[in-house]
Amino acid sequence: MRTEERVTAPRIGTVMWPTQSWPEAGESWRRAEDLGFRHAWVYDHLAWRGATPWYDAYTTLAAAAAVTSRVRIGTLVTSPNFRHPVPTAHAAKTIDHISGGRLTLAIGSGGTHRTSDAGVLGGDEWTPGERASRFAEWVQLLDRLLTEPETTFEGTYYSAREVVERPGCVQRPRVPFVIAGNGPRGMRVAARYGSGWVTSGEGGGDAPLEVVRTRLAELEAACGEEGRELDDLILMTGFTDEPWLESLDAFADLAGRYAELGFTEIAVHWPRPGTPWEADMKVFEAIAAEYGEAG
Repeated sequence: MRTEERVTAPRIGTVMWPTQSWPEAGESWRRAEDLGFRHAWVYDHLAWRGATPWYDAYTTLAAAAAVTSRVRIGTLVTSPNFRHPVPTAHAAKTIDHISGGRLTLAIGSGGTHRTSDAGVLGGDEWTPGERASRFAEWVQLLDRLLTEPETTFEGTYYSAREVVERPGCVQRPRVPFVIAGNGPRGMRVAARYGSGWVTSGEGGGDAPLEVVRTRLAELEAACGEEGRELDDLILMTGFTDEPWLESLDAFADLAGRYAELGFTEIAVHWPRPGTPWEADMKVFEAIAAEYGEAG
C-alpha cells in the first residue's frame, strides 16, 4: 500500500443499481459522470435480494462505456458463480476498448445464496474450501487470458484451449483487478494478482473500522510474502451502521478515518428509495461535488 497517500482525501465512486431499463439507465450513468464521481460500479448478479428487474452487468457496462467519457467503470464484483473466465475475458477486452481503457474488474469468490447466483447452474453446493479454490483458479486463468498471446489451461475446475489474446486490452498489461477477499486465501489472491483490494466493515458489529484495520494488517502480511504493494484500497460503504450519507460532515469524518488507514477510494451507493440505501439526494450530490473531479 502506498504510504504517502495515507492521509490524503480518498477518491469517491458510486455503486449503480442495474434495475433501470435503457435509456433511463444511460441517463443515470451520464449523471454519475457529470456529478464528478471518479468511478462507477455495478453489481454482477443474476438476481440480488429480491430486486427486480435486475439487468446484466457486462452488457450494462458496455452501454455505459458508450455514453460516458471520463468516469472509470467496473464490476463490483464478478465471481465464478455463473461466469467462466474465457467469455469473461472476451467481454472485458471488448468493454475496455469501448471505454477507451476505463474498465476495472473487481472480483470476488461470490455469495452462497442459492436463490441468487450460487445455485442457478445446478450441481452440488460448493464447500467453503472449494469456493476459495475455484476463486483462486478463476483469477489465475483470467489473468493469463488477458495477458498471454495464447492460452491453453487445464485446471481442477476451469479449462481453456488455444484462446488467442489479440487484440488484448487497451490498458497494459491488462485491465486492473481489484480483489474482494477477507480471508487468508482471498488476500493471497489479492496480493498476487490485484492492483487493488476492496472490503467493507460488514461483520464488524459496532466496530467496523477496527475490523477493517485488522484485515488490512493481514493483507499487508500477504503482500509482503508476495513482494508486492497494491495501488488502491477501496472501501465499500452501505453495509454497516456508519452514517456515510447522513451529511457532508459525517462523510468527511468517516472518510478521514479510513484515509488514515490507507484507503484511497470510497464507494457509496446511489440513493435508492424504499431500501436500506435510501439517502438524501442533496447530500449525495454535495459529497460528489466535494470529493469528485471538481472537488
